[in-house]
Amino acid sequence: MTEAPQVPASVPLAHTLRFDNRFVQALPGDPEAGARRRQVEGALWSPVLPTPVASPRLLAYSAEMADALGFDADTVASPEFAAVFGGNALVPDMKPYASNYGGHQFGHWAGQLGDGRAITLGEGLAADGRRWELQLKGAGPTPYSRTADGRAVLRSSVREFLCSEAMHHLGVPTTRALSLVGTGDAVMRDMFYDGNAAPEPGAIVCRVAPSFIRFGHFELPFARGDVALLQQLVDFTIARDFPHLAGEGEALYGAWFAEVCTRTAVMVAGWMRVGFVHGVMNTDNMSILGLTIDYGPYGWVDDFDPDWTPNTTDAQGRRYRFGWQPRVAHWNLGRLAQALAPLFGDVAPLQAGLDAYAETYARLDRETIAAKLGLPDCRDDDVERMQRLHGLLQAGEVDMTLFFRGLADLDTAAPSLDVVADAFYDAAKRTHVQGEFDAWLAGYAGRFQETGETGDTRRNRMHTANPRFVMRNYLAQQAIDRAEAGNPSGIVELLDVMRRPYDEQPGRDAFAGKRPDWARTKAGCSMLSCSS
Repeated sequence: MTEAPQVPASVPLAHTLRFDNRFVQALPGDPEAGARRRQVEGALWSPVLPTPVASPRLLAYSAEMADALGFDADTVASPEFAAVFGGNALVPDMKPYASNYGGHQFGHWAGQLGDGRAITLGEGLAADGRRWELQLKGAGPTPYSRTADGRAVLRSSVREFLCSEAMHHLGVPTTRALSLVGTGDAVMRDMFYDGNAAPEPGAIVCRVAPSFIRFGHFELPFARGDVALLQQLVDFTIARDFPHLAGEGEALYGAWFAEVCTRTAVMVAGWMRVGFVHGVMNTDNMSILGLTIDYGPYGWVDDFDPDWTPNTTDAQGRRYRFGWQPRVAHWNLGRLAQALAPLFGDVAPLQAGLDAYAETYARLDRETIAAKLGLPDCRDDDVERMQRLHGLLQAGEVDMTLFFRGLADLDTAAPSLDVVADAFYDAAKRTHVQGEFDAWLAGYAGRFQETGETGDTRRNRMHTANPRFVMRNYLAQQAIDRAEAGNPSGIVELLDVMRRPYDEQPGRDAFAGKRPDWARTKAGCSMLSCSS
């Protein structure tokens, strides 16, 4: 593996983080370095360097994430920053690697997968003591790239960069994004998998998280019968990422698995609250920390439809459709439990963790119902009330985000569907469901009046649960179109809007509208492929 150029120690970027690289220091690595495609046995990572690009240029960055890492504005604007986060240079003490994991994809075991286009630069501590792993997505081939080139195109990179930060500001657990760097290189991609590959501008996202360990990291050693490696990884993960857990042996492992389950429930409940659909809930895309990870063909529900998936690959089976996300997460946790079973003499602790997921999600679902409807609590009849509303929203082709935001302004003394008129996509369908909606609104208004609370209390509660702005696919595509034409300002503007998704933000109504008709079938605005 050729020596990588180093950023001079005199540059501020070189001493902002203290890299300790615990993952590679504590866990067995691949004795072979470099990007030759291979099966990697008995190791959890492979040393590999990013492949340099023609002309790295910073297109956008997250000021919040830069601040958390200790990078000031001058550092971010420096050529060294673009060089490091474009894959052309390293900071001293960085130890680049790609990690080794497997996974279940669309319900089937896929064997070794690994970081096929992601390379971790290093893992370090910021000044406040928080641990961050810096990972470049699209930085070139690794041993796990199989037949791919390890690169990413601008369109998918823009979407990942924006959505990582948008989810954070929505209050949903997520990995983060530091920077978006254009590479100056063209990348060949067959966007629709129809045999018409074409060159597209390349880009690299630096994504950031305390850990990128996935369910699949544990599944692969289990599948290979390597129990010693499995246990070593579990012990490491608990010690580094769950240091608050006490105990030892099976009791500690059981407590850890239960926390993984409850964190996953919190994440999925957040998705359901804001209308996010991940699109590719394979076990290799499930974070052990309960963070949303791997933003590929994701989407936000526009007109409410629990059967909608944004992923063209999933168009027939719809395994990862919106309404199935809670049960798919449970299934994925079941695969993790299966992988961990060799460490337990009795499966009872694993079953207890799965039960904790179900109980936590059920509790959070009720809390979500109360918050989205502006109620102080959720009774059994409120669960039924929300189920009836979901049926009406689907039958009436109603925009989920606009409806719940508009419902906060309902006059409960004289309820009228006019308050959410702009949430309907089809006037004829509104007419069809008008009578049922009027009855629902009357019942809802009566339920709220029983609480004895003021309308302001209800509105404030609803405004904290129901965003005004979400990262709709068509908004991202508009920013992508401008960036591909050489103007990245749309990315910066959209990121700024998504920093305050629950605020009204006067003058930015254009970012809060429902999906326009032209976006129903336009590429990138409705369903998306995994191509990136």
